[in-house]
Amino acid sequence: MTAPSVAPADAELARLETAVEAMSRNLVELDQLPARHDLDSTTLTGRTATEWADASVAMGTLWDGFRMLSESIARAQSLRTQRRLSDSDRAKFVHEVLGPSILLSTTTVPLAQRGLLGAGQITTTCSPAELLAAMERSFTVAIDVATRAADAWQRLLPAAGDVAASLKRARDAGAPAALLNQADRLLGDLTGTLAGDPLGADPSVLARVRELIARADAERTSAIELRDSLNRRLSAARATADELDQAERAAREARDRVDGRFPPAQVAAVRPLSLRPDLAAVEALAAAGQWALISPRLAKWSREARERLAALAVVRTHNERLLADRDELRGRLSAYQAKALRHGLGEHARLSPLADRARTLLHTAPCELEQARTAVNAYQELLTATIARDARS
Repeated sequence: MTAPSVAPADAELARLETAVEAMSRNLVELDQLPARHDLDSTTLTGRTATEWADASVAMGTLWDGFRMLSESIARAQSLRTQRRLSDSDRAKFVHEVLGPSILLSTTTVPLAQRGLLGAGQITTTCSPAELLAAMERSFTVAIDVATRAADAWQRLLPAAGDVAASLKRARDAGAPAALLNQADRLLGDLTGTLAGDPLGADPSVLARVRELIARADAERTSAIELRDSLNRRLSAARATADELDQAERAAREARDRVDGRFPPAQVAAVRPLSLRPDLAAVEALAAAGQWALISPRLAKWSREARERLAALAVVRTHNERLLADRDELRGRLSAYQAKALRHGLGEHARLSPLADRARTLLHTAPCELEQARTAVNAYQELLTATIARDARS
């Protein structure tokens, strides 16, 4: 039998030696990984507990595999460093490096399960290359779980802290409690999950919490804007109430000036009404912070105030017009009488009675204004006709 070539085994041994050297460093770093210690020292729950349990088993097999692979390499090196290799040594060396030389386990088969010719034990072996490939898979599993858990903690815990600070600021600013309480519950659930199950924590919860805080802050801002707007409207209403008082006084004074001087039917009057009690009720709502109830009541009060101001202005203008019209007629009559005197018509038989009637109507209370206007017009027309006729004669 020809001894196998040792060249492939030499190449594989060199690869294994390099791999074991790198593996040694990586296993030490994995053993010292802070995330691993955090996971080991935390009471894990949910998905993280399941995945970390599998990863822990994988890490345990890594050290066993490292020991078995190192021992296999040592045996191979011992064979290869012999001064002269016999064919048997060559075969052993090749088997040690390339063959199923590593004993993974030995299992005793119960007698009841053996056949007559069956083996009493079952052994499981693999080659160094197969063991190395299995260890690479285990290492990947362990690193993956530890890395993802560490990333979740490092990324989500500070973010949750920032959101908690935003939540507190919103509460201190007086944002609506209902939305903030909902945000608080969501954030509490997230941080509770994050503590023991970082892989099971849902990062989208933070976005939902931020949205709730933003909505609460928007409502707070709207409430402030509404309050400021209503305060401005209340200030304007107070000014309108003062304007109403002035208009009431002006209308009353205008009525007093014409009262008794003209027939009651010609004197305008406005029913007594005070809008101040209604405005005081609105002020009380504002003091109680019932801003949502104020707007419709303030709008109704403002409409009634405008209508009241318009009515008072009509009354005042009408009564002032009565005096103005009477005074204008008195002036016209005096002017026409002066004109009559200039034309020598001061004692005219037809003009004098008309002037007397007009004067009596204009200076007698109550003054029938339309009758007085008719009398003044009659006097004017006759005076004009008389002057024209005298001019033609």
